[in-house]
This record gives sequence, C-alpha cells and structure tokens, in this order.
Amino acid sequence: MTAKTKPKALVIRAAGTNCNNETALAFELAGAAAEQVHVNELIHGRKEINDYHILAIPGGFSYGDDLGSGKVLANQLAIKLKQQLENFVLAGKLAIGICNGFQVIIKMGLLPALKGTFMQEATLANNDSGKFEDRWVWMKAENDSIFTRGIKRIYLPVNHGEGKFVASNEVIGQLRKQKLIKLRYADESGMDNAAYPYNPNGSQLNIAAITNREGNVFGMMPHPEKFVTKYAHPRWTRENLPDEGDGLRIFRNMVEYAESKLM
Repeated sequence: MTAKTKPKALVIRAAGTNCNNETALAFELAGAAAEQVHVNELIHGRKEINDYHILAIPGGFSYGDDLGSGKVLANQLAIKLKQQLENFVLAGKLAIGICNGFQVIIKMGLLPALKGTFMQEATLANNDSGKFEDRWVWMKAENDSIFTRGIKRIYLPVNHGEGKFVASNEVIGQLRKQKLIKLRYADESGMDNAAYPYNPNGSQLNIAAITNREGNVFGMMPHPEKFVTKYAHPRWTRENLPDEGDGLRIFRNMVEYAESKLM
C-alpha cells in the first residue's frame, strides 16, 4: 500500500519573519506537507510557487517593517514574482496571509483585488490605541468561505501595532455587497459591534479577515497558527478544553479543500 500523497504547503519566509515555524507546524498537524522557503529561493528560481497547492505568508516583522508593515516584502513579491503569483491564484490554489502576511498581501494588491490583482485598494494602519496590541480576541464568522467552513465563533491571539483595516467607502461597500468579509471582531456573546478592546485596532466594520471574490485568497490579522493545541490557550489549566485549538480548523479547511479540489 502506498502512502497517501499530502497537499504541499509553501511557507514563505524573509528577514524578520518569526511565525514561520508555527505556521509550518499547523499545516503539518492539519495533514499537509509543509516546506519553509526563503523568498530569495523563489526569486532566483531554485523553487517554484506553482509546485505547491497552498501558499502562506506568515506573521512577524518582515524586513523590520522599515518602510511600513509588510511593504518591503510586498514590493519584492509583486515585482519579482508577479507572474508566478498571478498564475497560482488564477489556478484556484489557496493563499493565506496572517498578520504581517495580511499586511503584505493587502499592500501588494492580492486582496481585496476588486479591480484586479496588484492594485492596492486598502491598508492596515496604526492601531487606534496607539500601542502594540498583544491580547486574545473573539471573532464572529460570516459569509461562509473555504477557510472558515464550520466556524461560527473563534478565539485567537493578536500581536500587532498596525492592524487597523482601512479602505474607502467604495471599497468597504463592495466588501459588504460581495460578502468578502469573513471574520469580524466580536465580544464574548458574539456581538460584532463591539468596541475596544474587543476590536483591538479600530478596524472599519470590525474587519478581522477578508477574501478575494474567487474565495481562494484569505487574509487575517489574528494568528490561527498560535492556537492549534489547547496548551496555547491562556486558561488551559482552568478550563476543560478540547485538545485542538480553534486555529487548527482554518488549516484543516485549507488542507481538506486542497485534497478534494487541487490534487
């Protein structure tokens, strides 16, 4: 009997990326074969994006966020790897950007891509609190997606200084109309009109995650890879929790979709 072929997940890293190990582990726990690849290996042709089923840009502080959060890596990917990324997305494969990765794919224009890819239509600005937010937050899922299938509410940590989702009224209107908002910050009861600290950064409409129109590119500020086991929960010694953390469901959704649709 031959071993089952696993979907291949590419975790891109660069100088300053610091959540790549957790992201790769989350994919492995969800049933994928994860590989961490430095962006320079892709640029110099030693690795090809299209050899994978799932692409992830993890959290951290790529290039020290020297020109703004995620901006240098966004420019690098958009200029050096534009065709590969375009082909990957057009093929219906899955891409996720988490925290700094969300900042990257927003600033390179992979999201929300209302008028085509590689056109920036939104940003992630400084938190309204004026400080780095390191806390756990509740989110409410809406407008079902590949990534959030089976999720109603989810509890995850945030760690960011520039997480406020900001866009024009036109873009916000289209996100609502086309049902591209997938997660909103909420309070414990599930109300999504909650203010700080439930919305940790002041994002418009409490937006925590969005997709593109095709539904195969997903960006979120909270960190699902940081809660894949109950032992990462802040109250794991005081509550009777399931072994799997909330965040693992997002990775399982990607892997299950890749197994059924992309292999």
